[in-house]
Parts: sequence; C-alpha cells; structure tokens
Amino acid sequence: MSMETSAIHKLVHAEFAAAVGPLEPCPYGDSIEVDAARIADVAAFMKSHDDLRFDSLSNLTGVDFPDREKIEVVYELYSYTHGHSIVLKVDSPREAPTAKTVCGVWRAAEWLEREAYDLVGIIFQGHRDLRRILLPDDWVGFPLRKDYVEAPDYHGISTVRESILNIENRH
Repeated sequence: MSMETSAIHKLVHAEFAAAVGPLEPCPYGDSIEVDAARIADVAAFMKSHDDLRFDSLSNLTGVDFPDREKIEVVYELYSYTHGHSIVLKVDSPREAPTAKTVCGVWRAAEWLEREAYDLVGIIFQGHRDLRRILLPDDWVGFPLRKDYVEAPDYHGISTVRESILNIENRH
C-alpha cells in the first residue's frame, strides 16, 4: 500500500533523528536531506523496512551548486512493492564531494555512482570499482560542473564543433 511522503519521512526520522532533515516538497518528488555519513544506513533501512520497501534506486545523480559551494547527490527511490517514491539528497562540499556508497543496498548504484563520479567528481567511499565509465581515464575535469570548460582538443582531435542550431538545411 502506497504511503504519503510525510509518513515515509516520519518513519525515517524516527529511526535516524539528527541524520535526517525535514521533508522538502518538490514538483518532481518530495525530498529528504540525509547526512552524507549516514546515507548507506538510511538507504538500507528504507529498503528493508516492511512499510517502505524501497527496492529500486531509479536514479542517482549529482547537481553542482557553485554559488553555495556544494554538490548535491540525489537518490530517486521507488517501491515496486508499495508503489510509492521519494527523493533523498546528500550535500557535500564542492571542493571535495564525497558520500558513502549505496552499492551494498542497490546493485544499480555500481553504475550510477561511477557516472556521478565521472561527470561531477563525487567520490563514493567504499565503492569497489570507482573509475570513469563514460570518459577516457585521462580526461581532465568533470563535464557536468557548471564551471567546466572543455579543452579545444583531446589527443590532437578537435572537440570544437558547430552548434546544430547554426547548421543550415544541407539536404
């Protein structure tokens, strides 16, 4: 049976108190901020608790907030058992973004954490194979950071291309 996000938050907050922030309403899914050091514990609880059963990590990504000097790790959870969903968020300092891995809770995190590492630079402590997944090992920088500037070439291959908005009809 699907639970309201307020009831989900109440259960999680009762178990983890200070490690869990308030419920934040969002148009794409209500969210709960979780302490970075406790994310794996909170995730395991949310997956195993009979009333929650968040059996799916639908998405995991990083969001860069340079004006606030932070990077946010966003975990979108879904319960196929009960049909409810919620978003967890972990704040991390932008100069050294880290969070504990949730690979031991959801296997999908193995790939999703690698992608967030590759594109945003988040270090997932305890990940057994944290390395680039989309870009070459020697790529410099993290393309989804807002201050990222792409190098004009990579090993002598130009990375400069014309905008598709400027290309005339060439049929």
